[in-house]
Amino acid sequence: MKKKNTILKNVVTNTKKIVHKQHKQDMVVGGTDTSSNTVEFAMAEIMQKPEIMRRVEEELEVVVGKDKMVEESHIHKLPYLQAVMKETLRLHPALPLLVPHCPNQTTNVGGYTITKGSRVFVNVWAIHRDPSIWERPLEFDPTRFLDANWDFSGNDFSYFPFGSGRRICAGIAMAEKTVLHLLATLVHLFDWTIPQGEKLETAEKFGIVLRKKMPLVAVPTPRFSNPHLYNRI
Repeated sequence: MKKKNTILKNVVTNTKKIVHKQHKQDMVVGGTDTSSNTVEFAMAEIMQKPEIMRRVEEELEVVVGKDKMVEESHIHKLPYLQAVMKETLRLHPALPLLVPHCPNQTTNVGGYTITKGSRVFVNVWAIHRDPSIWERPLEFDPTRFLDANWDFSGNDFSYFPFGSGRRICAGIAMAEKTVLHLLATLVHLFDWTIPQGEKLETAEKFGIVLRKKMPLVAVPTPRFSNPHLYNRI
């Protein structure tokens, strides 16, 4: 009997380890896909507005310095770049309908009865473009986030690209650092142009994950003369 209990205990322990490992893998894989999409949308948006690109470049030159690589320690000192990321996630949330919810009991929300077992989707894409909440909702304008207290906590139902409550995205910190660091590196080290004959647009392809309808095609040109910067990429 003791031997059976030991075997059962080992099975339970190993199962927990497998589930935990799979959960971490899901976070990394899921975060990689959505983060790369967000960077692509951000690059497309700021390339369409040279004044925004210049402001990002100027902020990076002041904080990071010329002929230097962007480091993680620089990220929290880049408020305008953070505003660019927030504005990108407002217009192009990675999961336009968030993660589906399923109530375990019948409830009432805003006068509507939500029956037990229903699958509930929250259209955060539409909320982020609601003209009763946002001025010029279809315009890409990072400055709207500079003087406002919008964050990713999900406490304000006007802006919650990562969801809210107990089902909020578990990888917010990783996604924020990944997107900001990659975006900062791309803008700081290169000038970007569109190849002749290509068209720059931000049309979306809808699905569980929001993607650009047409992949961004851009040509990088080194901004600095130090070749060692580019050997590290």
